[in-house]
Amino acid sequence: MTPVLGTPSTPSSPSTPWTVAPEPYDSPAAAALWRAYYTEVSDRWYLLREGRRTDPAELERRIADTTGAELVPPTGQLLLARYDGRPAGTAGVRLLDAVTAELTRVFLHEEMRGRGGAALLVGAAEDAARALGARRMILDTRSDLVEARALYARLGYRETGPHNDDPYAEHWFMKPLG
Repeated sequence: MTPVLGTPSTPSSPSTPWTVAPEPYDSPAAAALWRAYYTEVSDRWYLLREGRRTDPAELERRIADTTGAELVPPTGQLLLARYDGRPAGTAGVRLLDAVTAELTRVFLHEEMRGRGGAALLVGAAEDAARALGARRMILDTRSDLVEARALYARLGYRETGPHNDDPYAEHWFMKPLG
């Protein structure tokens, strides 16, 4: 099902506890999920490389600097997944040019993982990108985010050469949207 931007999408099965729908990037639910996402990926980075968690002041600066304001129609969309009605995860899409969308902010709370929500979120993001006019989706991720890399490969994304110079990007992926 291709969601119409600004309207809720329905679950793929009436018995699924998952729903995915567009959400304002600055809603309380989206802001809480962005904080959880950034805290997790930042802490993973610093724990792996420096044996410490993210400095709280740095965390607050980064969250304030990356609001998600680019994830609004007509050139973007933030999607929020709910599990049994509770906010569980996000995925964002933003157009980079007329045919290329970038997948970003793919996140599920740890206790929600392994229940099919990530694939549902990415599929909804692909539908949103198509609705924005994109014919391909790109993304970047890091080496330590092995779960994300496995998810993208399982969903048909193939690794490519770099498409940006993000200092934290170590793997780049692309998928035609057909």
